[in-house]
Amino acid sequence: MKNKKILFGITGGIAAYKACSLVNLFIKEGCDVKVIMTPSATKFVSSLTFQALTNHPVYTDMFDIINPEEVEHISLAKWPDIAVIAPITANTLSKIAIGIADNLLTTVIMALSQKTKVIMAPAMNVEMWKNPIIQRNVFSLKKSKKYFFVDPKGGVLACRDEGIGKIAKIEDIFNQTIKILKNE
Repeated sequence: MKNKKILFGITGGIAAYKACSLVNLFIKEGCDVKVIMTPSATKFVSSLTFQALTNHPVYTDMFDIINPEEVEHISLAKWPDIAVIAPITANTLSKIAIGIADNLLTTVIMALSQKTKVIMAPAMNVEMWKNPIIQRNVFSLKKSKKYFFVDPKGGVLACRDEGIGKIAKIEDIFNQTIKILKNE
């Protein structure tokens, strides 16, 4: 997996802290990782953490210019071999399913080549996960050959409810991503 390019998206949920370990696994495997965080994600984990892990600037805002010679969302969309969003919230999952591009992460996902696969690891409250609207959006994304899910697992959630909604084990997300990269 040396030199494989992974665009890593992080959305705003308590499971955002687990992204640190997952990004580190990809780095140890020899992957080059760039991170996009939604504004809500930065409330849970600092972008500085991911900058230190990846040795790349962390992208958080559509209008922050990191490289003035590029159209950032397009250059980011052309860059990766694969994209991973972990955790992905109900909000971001639904935006992607219906084509809303109102932040940097969703805009970049919309601009990805149709050949670039996207791995999604949802994390949310059990009732949100069971919501028919969310399930319809998951089904819609799964029908394509572009979006792949590492489904959430059961357990006690951050809100103390019990049920399916916890982000999958980081090893499972890592293994699914590596498997898809090897099959390309």
